[in-house]
Amino acid sequence: MRNEPSPSDTLDAKYEKLASILEDLESVLVAFSGGVDSTLLLRAAVDALGNENVLAVTADSETYPSRELAEARSIAEELGVRHMVCETSELEIPGYAENNRNRCYFCRHNLFEYLFPIQRAEGMRNVIYGLITDDLGDFRPGIRAAIEKGVRGPLQEAELGKEEVRELSRRLGLPNWNKPALACLSSRVAFGERITREKLRMIDGAEEYIRGLGVKQVRVRTHGEIARIEVDPEDLGRILESRALISERLRRLGYKYVTLDLAGYETGSMNRGIE
Repeated sequence: MRNEPSPSDTLDAKYEKLASILEDLESVLVAFSGGVDSTLLLRAAVDALGNENVLAVTADSETYPSRELAEARSIAEELGVRHMVCETSELEIPGYAENNRNRCYFCRHNLFEYLFPIQRAEGMRNVIYGLITDDLGDFRPGIRAAIEKGVRGPLQEAELGKEEVRELSRRLGLPNWNKPALACLSSRVAFGERITREKLRMIDGAEEYIRGLGVKQVRVRTHGEIARIEVDPEDLGRILESRALISERLRRLGYKYVTLDLAGYETGSMNRGIE
């Protein structure tokens, strides 16, 4: 009777496939946010191609959570990878601030327009980003921009999903293997509601405060004057225990009403508004 491959063997095979895909690319610019997916992609690129053929580029903008840039710099330094930061502004992209269902398309399209001149100047043959298989099951118009621009997603091409990415990251000793999912601050604003710098600062400040209370995963979804807090179910009690402090802080930041979503954190929950 034929033995089925173990989960470990399957994961090893996928990492080998990822390495093969990267080797064929010869040299790469990695769109590097500092999240779990792009960190594994960066490490795999270094393993497959060597540091001299890899460049990490982070786009710093008003939609990028303020704490993330320092962590991205630290990880790139730990991996020994050249790291560049480009300043962008999504709010200046025509159609972005209006926050319709194609917001992420505008964002990705604009990001790649920033990255291609850097790619050419630095002599990298390809631009890649941290797309994974889980992303294909959600509403992600940014994927269309990547396809149009010829930007590759090697993790997804190697059929790697979120839990597999975390497990590989853990095995490789990457410092952020269990880091909560990362998403731009605009993803907290209800579709159809205009995105402004003030709202982004409110969201960033609110989430930073709640994380300071010991909550790992938090989203402060913004519906006009209402803050809808999403945390993992095991942290609901922690939020309720600190409800007076949280309510006071968020009101000082600019919210009039502060609510807690009893369903807990759900990735892409704002997409229900466009279904």
